[in-house]
Amino acid sequence: MGYGNYSYEAHESLVSSRTHQSRDEVFKQSNVHPLMNPFGVGMRESRDSPDHPNSLPIIFALDVTGSMGAIPDMLARRELPHFMKTLLTSGVTDPQVLFMFMGDAAHDAGPLQVGQFESTAEDMDRWLTWSWLEGGGGGNGSESYDLAMYFAARHTDTDAASKRQKRGYFFMTGDENPYPSTARNWVRSLIGDDLPKDVPLQQVCTELAAVYHPFFLIPDPSRLKRCESAWRKVLGDHVICLQESEDTCRVAAALVALCEGAAHNVDAIAKGLEVEKLDRKRIAGIVRALTPFAATLERDFPRLQPVFFP
Repeated sequence: MGYGNYSYEAHESLVSSRTHQSRDEVFKQSNVHPLMNPFGVGMRESRDSPDHPNSLPIIFALDVTGSMGAIPDMLARRELPHFMKTLLTSGVTDPQVLFMFMGDAAHDAGPLQVGQFESTAEDMDRWLTWSWLEGGGGGNGSESYDLAMYFAARHTDTDAASKRQKRGYFFMTGDENPYPSTARNWVRSLIGDDLPKDVPLQQVCTELAAVYHPFFLIPDPSRLKRCESAWRKVLGDHVICLQESEDTCRVAAALVALCEGAAHNVDAIAKGLEVEKLDRKRIAGIVRALTPFAATLERDFPRLQPVFFP
C-alpha cells in the first residue's frame, strides 16, 4: 500500500471541517472495523512506487484507553496535517503512515486494531477515523502495547528494509506499563499466530528495533512516574516525555527529521516552528521534550567551533 500523492491543503480542509463535530461524530465505530481486525492478516506492506521511490514507513500506535483517546481525536481534528507538512518541508520524502490502536487484551473487546500504510491525506484519515475509541483498560497498570509492537515486528513488510536496509519509525503513545511478555494465547486469539511460548518483551523490542526506530511517547509530565522506568528498561533514550499531548505530531515529526538528518539540531526544529507562528511557550516545550534524545545524536544544539590562538 502507500500509493497516491499527499496534499496538505486537502488534509487541512478535511480536518477543519470537523471543528464543530463531537468525538462521536468523527469516530463512529462502536466495535472493531472489519478491515482493521488483525486476525489472519499476513503482512501490512509499505512499497515503493513511481510516486514514492523511497518509501519511508511510519507507524502511529495509539493507546485508546481512558483519556488517551484524546490523542487520536486531536490528530483527526487538527494535528496530523502538521506532522506531514513538517516532514515534507524538512526534506523527508515519501512518508507512508499506518495507524494502530491498542487497549488491554485482559479486559477490552478491541485491544488491537490495525490499518494500512498510506500516502494520501484521504486514506490516512480514513484509517484514523475508522478506529474504535473503546476507552477501556483494566486499571491493572498495564496495557497491551506489546501486541502492537509484535504485529509491527512480524506482520509488516517494507521496501525500505528489504531493498535499502533502512529502518522506518514506530511511535507509540501511552501512559501505563507494558506487560512483561507477549502472551501466546492473546496472539493466537487476536492475530492468529501459533507460538510455542510467550515472547519476552525485550525480545519483541529487539525484533521491532531491527526494522523500525521505536519511540514511546508519554503525553505529559504528570504521567511520567507511573510508566517511565519500565519503558526505559527496554527502550532507553527512545522514551520521550511530552509537555502536553497536543505536541504528539510535532515531536514525532521532529524525531524523524533529526534521525534522518533533515534537521541538523533542535535549534533548527525551533526555527521551523517559529516560521509556523507556533506559540513560544509551546515551542519551548517541544524543544524540552526532544533535547535528551537529540543529545544522543549530538543534535541537541549547535556546536561551538574551537578557537585556536597563534
